[in-house]
Amino acid sequence: MSCYNRILSLTGRALVLAGLSWAASGLSQEPQAAPPVGQGLGTAHPHPPRIVRPGVATPGVSRLLTDIKTKAVFPVEGTPDWSVATKDSVWVSSARANHVVQLIPATNKAGLIVDIQRPCSGLADGFGSIWVPSCGTHSLTRIDPATGKTIADITADPANSEGGITVGAGSIWIVTKPSTLVRIDPKTNAVSATIQLPSGSDNPTFSEGFIWVSSFEHDQLLKVDPSSNTIVATIPIGPKPRFLTVGAGSVWTLNQGDGTISRVDVKTGKVLATIPCGIRGSGGEITFGAGSVWATVFDFPLTQVNPKTNKVVKQWAGEGGDGIRFGFGSVWLSNLRQGNVWRLSPDQR
Repeated sequence: MSCYNRILSLTGRALVLAGLSWAASGLSQEPQAAPPVGQGLGTAHPHPPRIVRPGVATPGVSRLLTDIKTKAVFPVEGTPDWSVATKDSVWVSSARANHVVQLIPATNKAGLIVDIQRPCSGLADGFGSIWVPSCGTHSLTRIDPATGKTIADITADPANSEGGITVGAGSIWIVTKPSTLVRIDPKTNAVSATIQLPSGSDNPTFSEGFIWVSSFEHDQLLKVDPSSNTIVATIPIGPKPRFLTVGAGSVWTLNQGDGTISRVDVKTGKVLATIPCGIRGSGGEITFGAGSVWATVFDFPLTQVNPKTNKVVKQWAGEGGDGIRFGFGSVWLSNLRQGNVWRLSPDQR
C-alpha cells in the first residue's frame, strides 16, 4: 500500500462529496465500464517505481482491466487505499488527502469524511468504532462511525505504513515501531499487553482464536496465542510476505518477493500450497470473499484464486488497484493512481 501526504481543503471536500454522489446516481442504470485512467479527483498522482510483473501465463486466465464491469465508481480525492467493511458501510482511507471516507452500499452515496493525518496501516471495525492508524500523529484514532467524531487517540506509532491492524479476542491489535505487537483494551483505550516480534513483522489478522502476523524480513508467518500473549508457532512461507487474509480454513499471504500466494492451514499450521501469481513487488493487498481469494497490485489490479484448486482462475491487467476488501456481496477495489474506488461483482466473465 502506498501512502502520500496532502492537506485536505474545503474545496476538495466538496468535490469528493459531489463526485461520490454523482457516481452513485448512475447505479439505477446498467453497470458502468471502468473510467479512463486519470479521471479521478485532484491532480495526477506520483507513480511508485515501475516493477515489471509477468502475470500468469496460463491460457484463458488473462484479461484486460477494461473488461471489468463495475457496479459503481466512486471518485475519492487523493490516494484511496485501505478499506474496511462494517455492518452498513465501507470506509476508505486516503493518506494524501488526510482523511477517511464513508461509502454507504445501501444507497451507493457518500457519507462522512473524517480528517485523519496520513491514515496508514489499514482500518479496523470493532466495538462500535472505526480504528484508524495515523502515520501523521503516530497514534491510533478511534472514531464514532455514526458521527465521525474522535472517541480516543491512543499512542501507537505504526511500524510500517504497509502494516495492518486487526480485531479479535476482545482486543485491538496493531504492530508498532520497531516491531511490537500491541494489544489494546477497547474498554479502557489503553495498552494491555505488548509482544516482541521478529524484525520486519507488520501485518496482523485474527482467525480461529489466534493472531497471525506476517514477517516480511524473515519469510515467516507467526502464530500468536492471545491467552498467553506469546508466539506459539513460526511457519516458513514464501519470500517477503506482507498482506494476509483468512478464508476456507486457511491464512493466505501475498508474498512480495516472488508474487506468489502462500496458503497455510489454520488448524495444523501446514503450508498447503504456494500459488504462482506473477505479482511480485511493493504495494498491493489481499482479501477473501464469495468463495475466492482476491489479490491486487499495480498493473495487475485483480487476481482471482480458486481455493478448491489453489490456482489462479482470472487475472486482469491494467493501471489500477492497490487496496482491496470484500463486503456486501462485492469486491471493493481502491485504485490509488486513478483516485477512485470500484464496487465490483465477484462474478466477472
